[in-house]
Amino acid sequence: MAKIMLQGTASSVGKSILTAALCRIFKQEGYTVCPFKAQNMSLNSYITLDGKEMGRAQVFQAYAAGLEPEAYMNPILLKPTTDKKCQVIVNGKVYCNSSAMEYHNMKLMFADMLKSQFKELEEKFDVVVIEGAGSPAEINLRDRDIVNMGMAEIAEAPVLLVGDIDKGGVFAALAGTIMLLREDEKKRVKGTIINKFRGDLNILKPGLTMIEDIIKIPTLGVVPYFKLQLEDEDGAVSFNKRVTASIDVAVIKLPHISNFTDFDALRTEEDVSVRFIESDKEFGEPDLVIIPGTKNTMEDLLFLRESGMEAKIKAYSNKGMLIGICGGYQMLGDTVKDPFGVETELKEIEGMKLLSIDTVFEKEKATTRVKGKCNILSQDINIYGYEIHMGICSYKAHSRPLFIIHEKDDRSTEHYDGAVNESGNILGTYVHGVFDGESFREYILSKIRENKGLPKRESKPYESLREQEIDKLADIVRENLNMDRIYEIAGLRRAK
Repeated sequence: MAKIMLQGTASSVGKSILTAALCRIFKQEGYTVCPFKAQNMSLNSYITLDGKEMGRAQVFQAYAAGLEPEAYMNPILLKPTTDKKCQVIVNGKVYCNSSAMEYHNMKLMFADMLKSQFKELEEKFDVVVIEGAGSPAEINLRDRDIVNMGMAEIAEAPVLLVGDIDKGGVFAALAGTIMLLREDEKKRVKGTIINKFRGDLNILKPGLTMIEDIIKIPTLGVVPYFKLQLEDEDGAVSFNKRVTASIDVAVIKLPHISNFTDFDALRTEEDVSVRFIESDKEFGEPDLVIIPGTKNTMEDLLFLRESGMEAKIKAYSNKGMLIGICGGYQMLGDTVKDPFGVETELKEIEGMKLLSIDTVFEKEKATTRVKGKCNILSQDINIYGYEIHMGICSYKAHSRPLFIIHEKDDRSTEHYDGAVNESGNILGTYVHGVFDGESFREYILSKIRENKGLPKRESKPYESLREQEIDKLADIVRENLNMDRIYEIAGLRRAK
């Protein structure tokens, strides 16, 4: 069975995006291909059709491979709650909450599970493209590694090492990484890739020859720096702070922000600028303010309160359009209660009191895919997305639900989600990805365009735009890498 693994000299060097590119290239050439990352640390997660949670990076890679995302593509997901603690998701379900040291000590427990799961993938697909995490040269973690060289050993996979030249020091990073590997690990590295190059390749070429002489590993290509409308790699997101288009969408950059991919569809609109703000001084005069999801609603609400941002948001809500998603939705209510200590030791906190709801955190996490319609708008406005939350909201007097959910995990249902104030300018919902649906996105943006005297625009399906961009990505990578050699390393026969 064919397989290949991408590891990096550091986090955010482009492993995720190059893994997606290889998935699409192999798919385009007729192979069944599956992405795989044994362990991902991210607050950007997604819910599969069977209600399981996985990292967004592997979701994007699944789309590149032409597959419906499945939790087996990312069997272990770590969701940080503080600097030293995280929620551990195993095979799509909450396994435990642990400290960094507790998880470090339990990692080897999962080795047999990963070996069994990978064997199943080998039997099911023509090729598996594996992504590592961080760097294989993290020597303090090597004895319990299950995601870099430890995973390469489990899968018996050849490795390509990716370095980011845009950060500077790429040759030192490549040489230093190889130097810190054991001899058996060095033998697994069959080639290097230099990523994010800007400039004249002729100037770089002598360095390619020199690094090959130093590490005795061939360079398989140089991928140029590019800008496409694709999801950012986990940990490498560029939190834009400038207004660059007619419509100014300001997203509050919470300390524990999660699922910032919720706004990727807005970025595809030609007249929309999405920026992230961290202080009241950056607020400006936005056309839409969004309070996003968070892994720690109560602490992030306290941050907004103590930093002066809450006062700014409340003042803005008297005249502007405000939307809260998941944790952001909970913050807009009257109270947030945590009787079981799910998030913090705080038992209760007062909300912003902009929506007439109360939130109570429960022990079990809700993880569902949903479809619905707007409850207060035209019935032609459909929405879809997914829910990931521990809290349950209850409606109070004068509450108006925002959506009627009619499908949950492919089963018919009928219940309310979200809330909207009497003026219709403050909205909240638990639905992540709500802007992916073009009808709701167009409705929100049309109201802003009308208020600003901007021309009408029709929103396009986000999925078709994403497919076009993935194809462009594959073209760039195919053109700049030695694909014949990569096929040979992976153990695939290339169609002529």
